Amino acid sequence: MARSMTGFGSAHRHIAGADYEVEIRSVNGRYFRASIHLPEQWSALEPEIDRKLRERFYRGSVNFVLRMRFTSAEAAYEVNTAALERYVEQLDVVRPDQTDVQLRIDMAALLLLPGVCTPPATEELRARAGKDLTALIDEVIEQVLQMRTREGQAITRDLFAHCQTIAGLLSEIAGRAPVVVQDYHKRLKRRVEELAAGAELNLSQQDLAREVAAFAERCDIAEEVSRLAAHVAQFRAVLSEEDRPGRKLDFIAQEMLREANTIAAKANDADIARWVVDIKTAVDRIKEQVQNVE
Repeated sequence: MARSMTGFGSAHRHIAGADYEVEIRSVNGRYFRASIHLPEQWSALEPEIDRKLRERFYRGSVNFVLRMRFTSAEAAYEVNTAALERYVEQLDVVRPDQTDVQLRIDMAALLLLPGVCTPPATEELRARAGKDLTALIDEVIEQVLQMRTREGQAITRDLFAHCQTIAGLLSEIAGRAPVVVQDYHKRLKRRVEELAAGAELNLSQQDLAREVAAFAERCDIAEEVSRLAAHVAQFRAVLSEEDRPGRKLDFIAQEMLREANTIAAKANDADIARWVVDIKTAVDRIKEQVQNVE
């Protein structure tokens, strides 16, 4: 079953003294590419998250974001008092040596200095929250997959409709193709008779038949029509039966367009040319849609 590469999912949960929010967005892409954004405390989790995403998403650009906000004392950053005291000592050294000048220290600014605040130990954090956070991530991944599946179903219906349009137009072309040669024979014969009546040309029936045969060979599109019909049938089969058909469908669509262009070049008929334009329009829409199929 075809799936879209476009999807979104998000979920929020309170785990071990902190609020966690996971958000995943996916868009179309030729290959799989993951962009993972994690808080510093959970940076070690990146390989595991990347593995999870690769197992569930075959193609597309996936953007993963984990946000965390501490809400309890047990999850709060720890103040490194030794580092803080050292910063204060250094500020005291550089204080101007004037008794009427007071040095004001902004404690909030000091807490932002490197090494003053340290997050809870990673091992401890993972022990408390790792299992529930993994479940939250799996939940959001499932949301994205469900959305991609729904989008894929809509795309599949649209692609089948375009295939049906092409099949109907090919039926018209196949019925019209033999008439093209007959019409050319009639026009050529009429023209020869007009010229012969004016004593301007004397063309034998053998020469006439040879010219019509050459025209028939030049504008014979039976093989191209048959190949295009086969491509449409293969496209339908791949779309119905394969799990991740995007790349194969893209290749088949290119071949469909190639055959349509050849028919247009060889047909030498206004009706067939008009139908080929409609076929190429349908193929172009197929190619656009296929770019978002996993």
